[in-house]
Amino acid sequence: MAAPALSTSQRTYELDRAHVFHSWSAQKSLQPMVVERSEGCYLWDGEGKEYLDFSSQLVYTNVGHQHPKVVAAVQEQAAKLCTIAPAHANEARSEAARLIAEISPEGMDRVFFTSGGADSNEHAIRMARLHTGRYKILSAYRSYHGATAETINLSGDHRRWPNDYGNSGAVHFHGPFLYRSEFRSETEQQESERALEHLETLIRFEGPSAFAAIIVESVPGTSGIMPPPPGYLKGVRDICDRYGIVMICDEVMSGFGRTGAWLAIDHYDVVPDLITFAKGVNSGYVPLGGVIVGEKIYNSFAERPYPGGMTYSGHPLACAAAVATITTMHEERIVENAEFIGRTSLGPGLAALTDKHPSVGDVRGLGVFWALDLVTNRETRAPLSPYGGTNAAIGRTMTAAREAGLLVFNNYHRIHVVPPCTVTPAQVDAALAMLDTALDVADSYYDGPR
Repeated sequence: MAAPALSTSQRTYELDRAHVFHSWSAQKSLQPMVVERSEGCYLWDGEGKEYLDFSSQLVYTNVGHQHPKVVAAVQEQAAKLCTIAPAHANEARSEAARLIAEISPEGMDRVFFTSGGADSNEHAIRMARLHTGRYKILSAYRSYHGATAETINLSGDHRRWPNDYGNSGAVHFHGPFLYRSEFRSETEQQESERALEHLETLIRFEGPSAFAAIIVESVPGTSGIMPPPPGYLKGVRDICDRYGIVMICDEVMSGFGRTGAWLAIDHYDVVPDLITFAKGVNSGYVPLGGVIVGEKIYNSFAERPYPGGMTYSGHPLACAAAVATITTMHEERIVENAEFIGRTSLGPGLAALTDKHPSVGDVRGLGVFWALDLVTNRETRAPLSPYGGTNAAIGRTMTAAREAGLLVFNNYHRIHVVPPCTVTPAQVDAALAMLDTALDVADSYYDGPR
């Protein structure tokens, strides 16, 4: 008798386990969820179970899943021009560049397109080095800038360790983070001032003429969603100007509506020399990233060639998705919705959960970009799971959220609550109820004062 035929979901899973090599994972222990379809803020697994996607996958589906206008734009572009070499101008790339320049600070009018965020940061660093004639790059310890050989060394989390051979020119510093301050600060103002003093002291001891650039996430994402205190980014700008250092703002995760503004730097009234982006520019429908180039850097390559390029720079399908995404964000006021949701629904709702659950030591964020810092003791701020690792406490908490029908982004002891920018108040209420249940599990590991 012939074996019964596998369902599509079963076959997908078996082929995955037989042939797919997954990122950031020990291969044998993986049990990936099969996703059959998605729409808006929802997706469905291979068994038909519905989930509210408050992870936005890797924090990029800013206009939600399967937005009909973006899907249609990709289909229409595919029927006309699927691909073309980057030396040739194409309508989708030209229009995408115009729209991106339109939402950028004044004087940042050119866009170099890449295939993703790490590529964008690689090229921004190359531009800065060629512009200054210097080599070293400053980056924060609590940061993530990508997984290429250069950007993983610049990244400030533990994933750098097995890839770091000390030859990338990366010099790390402590950025501001009041909840876990390295500077024993008691106020946001103290934290900003002391972090800036630390940064400038490090530059003076390393030698100011050694540094080509400083790269900072406008709002650090993967490392904990830590909006910088008032004055910090402007202080970094002043330091860069003082020592002739290029300022790069990494907006790969925080850009295109995520914080309730087009770019996260809009909250801080600062203009960097280069801005890197990816993810939300087209909600990840087709891989795309880029560097927004200011006039000073542009002029370095006005008469000499820029020695860098990519086969898929400004790929028509990806750029058509970007045009549709940005246009739709304008038409449907999606950025404004993200700001409204954060201020009136998601922020207050997460604050209420913090009051209820002792395992939530801190909540912070902007727009639809929030993190819960989970602890076993609020006085000592001992994290629920170890830095650079996981344990049963966070594992069971995440499992409880998923069983309730909620997908959230997790990194170490933190839960990141990052829905699409299109999320509604009703969907936020539903997700918070599911998260409430999951946090009961985290509370069971709490051993501090209540």
